[in-house]
Order: sequence, then structure tokens, then C-alpha cells
Amino acid sequence: MGKVVAQASVSLDGFIAGPGGSGFDRLFAWCTAGDVATPSAQPDRLTYRTSAGTAGYLRDTMARTGALVVGRGQFDLTGGWGGSHPIGDVPVFVVTHRPPAGWVNTVTPFTFVTDGVESAVRRAVAAAGARDVGIGPGSLVGQALDLGLLDELRLDLVPVVLGGGVRMLDGVGAAPVDFGDPEVIVGAGVTHLIYRRSVPTT
Repeated sequence: MGKVVAQASVSLDGFIAGPGGSGFDRLFAWCTAGDVATPSAQPDRLTYRTSAGTAGYLRDTMARTGALVVGRGQFDLTGGWGGSHPIGDVPVFVVTHRPPAGWVNTVTPFTFVTDGVESAVRRAVAAAGARDVGIGPGSLVGQALDLGLLDELRLDLVPVVLGGGVRMLDGVGAAPVDFGDPEVIVGAGVTHLIYRRSVPTT
């Protein structure tokens, strides 16, 4: 079985979006800050151009991901990725109170889960098999952490201060939660920090 992993571009002050949904140009500038091309499943739509270290990190993340859990906000913001998620044809589980009317799956198999994050993660883990489940970003990450379902945090730390907005880990009720020392990958305009959940000792 794989891991449940949350990954997001994060400012130095801990935000994944700035005030009023701003700051994305800065948070994701690292995606085109280098010379090494890493195509997504739809290279005409998304090809990263990064440092060699970041390219290896991206290839590893894409190869390991077997399913995704996202919130309705992200689904709506992207228009359901036009029916085709750039990571490929892995199943995507959308946590929502009300599934969109008339949605027809195209390339990506979307499943709308109305009974909460835990159900969505369990279904995604079953679908992913030996591969990882990517979750979030946004409030889903904190909910998964509270439920003890999150194994790993991948923070793409960007050297910018946004001063406000949407926090990566807001409202976590189960704190404190311990993680081990990070694996650090230094890229151009970003530092990738991989934190693995510490196993409690008895």
C-alpha cells in the first residue's frame, strides 16, 4: 500500500494562496524557472521547466501517484480540469456536499464523495493500490491530519511573504502532530521539503 501525501506550494509565512486568491504567479514561478523539461500527461497543456533537482522530484511524485482526493473548491476553480487531470488518468475523488449536475466523465474518472474526507481517502487508497494518494491542498489536508490519515507532507517552499490568505494547515485540531526531519531538495526559486509522519512510540 502507498502513502497518503499532501503537496502544495507554500509561502514563507505559510500560505498556499494570498489575499483574495492572489499570489499564484509567485507561488508557482518555480515551475518555469529552469531548463529541464518535465512533461505532464498533457505536455501541450503543462510542461514544467525547472532545475534538475526539481525535475527528479516531480517525476518521482507523478510516477508514485495512483489516485487523488480534492475538494469541490479546487474542482470548480479548474473547471474539473476540462475533464482531464494533467497528472494522467488516475481516479480523482472529489469531496462535496452536492455533486455537480450533469457532469460526464471524459478521460479522468471523477467520483463525487458526499460522506466526507475519510470515505474519500479510503476509496482513493483502495483505487491506488501500491501507489500513493495525493490529497488537497486546502482544508482537506487538515481534516486528513486530524483523522490520522496523512503520512507525508511535501512543501514546495517559495521565497515570498504573502502576508495573508489561505493557510496550508489551518484549523488542525489534533495538534501537536510530529513529523521527522525533512528530506530537502533545493531547486531554482523553491526548496522542496518532504516531511514523513513520525510513528508514535509506546
